[in-house]
Amino acid sequence: LQFTEEKLGQAEKTELDAHLENLLSKAECTKLWTEKIMKQTEVLLQPNPNARIEEFVYEKLDRKAPSRMNNPELLGQYMIDAGNEFGPGTAYGNALIKCGETQKRIGAADRELIQTSAINFLTPLRNFIEGDYKTITKERKLLQNKRLDLDAAKTRLKKAKVAEARAASEQEVRITQSEFDRQAEITRLLLEGISSTHAHHLRCLNDFVEAQMTYYAQCYQYMLDLQKQLGSFPSTFLSNNNQSSTTPVQSVSSPSVLASASASLPSVSNSMVTSGLSELKSSSGSRKARVLYDYDAANSSELSLLADEVITVYSIPGMDSDWLMGERGNQKGKVPITYLELLN
Repeated sequence: LQFTEEKLGQAEKTELDAHLENLLSKAECTKLWTEKIMKQTEVLLQPNPNARIEEFVYEKLDRKAPSRMNNPELLGQYMIDAGNEFGPGTAYGNALIKCGETQKRIGAADRELIQTSAINFLTPLRNFIEGDYKTITKERKLLQNKRLDLDAAKTRLKKAKVAEARAASEQEVRITQSEFDRQAEITRLLLEGISSTHAHHLRCLNDFVEAQMTYYAQCYQYMLDLQKQLGSFPSTFLSNNNQSSTTPVQSVSSPSVLASASASLPSVSNSMVTSGLSELKSSSGSRKARVLYDYDAANSSELSLLADEVITVYSIPGMDSDWLMGERGNQKGKVPITYLELLN
């Protein structure tokens, strides 16, 4: 009745203090944008709506979604199968296999990004919506009810004619007022937690940015490696469909960001480098080499490299032709030839 009369403008309404109103609008604003950011991040990480729904259903059933290949992994598998079918010894077959392996590595990086972002970014955001904000909503509803009780008591006090009725109404107003004040305090304390929610979500955002940065750095590194592998095929591999064999594979529309990097990529078929390397392969000696690009070791048998550092390199019998042993102080491990420039 009180609520209806307020809506019709027939009853007075106790207003919340300005501080509490500000806190309420900040909480609503936080909830609205957290939901939007969360949903759009889910779309970014998993653009396929059917897969998103399936993952959501499995999550609700508390079961693990069936593992299936993602798009880069699927493309990689097709390329590898095609390359094997055309013949790994052919130029195109060999290139397809190398591209396929890179696509699969990108697919694995993709999985890692989704998993890390889900744990470090999406889950805390969802926990706020489904946890803290639900509690705020419940207490806020309770505050609304306490306010309606208080205003209904105030209305009855105004209408009370006889002394006994007035005394009872005054007592009722005192009780409902203290209940309202107590509920307002509980609500205020909860709402003031929104500032720490923002601080927490800021840390989560930094984690998300770091996960993306790792992902893009990995993809860039994988493509750089691939481009070098494709660029290092003998010139006969590069001539395709009777086109001029002078067209390097690297000219295939590389983005402007990569233009400067690809311009400086060494072609391993360069006669001076090749002769230096073959000489090193056949001898038991060692040479100094300058590192051209950063390289992250894939496992403990490899050595991580930093661009522009100078390391000692040598060959050991039976080693893959694309690798040399590298030494830096007491650290040693395999290093890819395409990252090195032999020094005289």
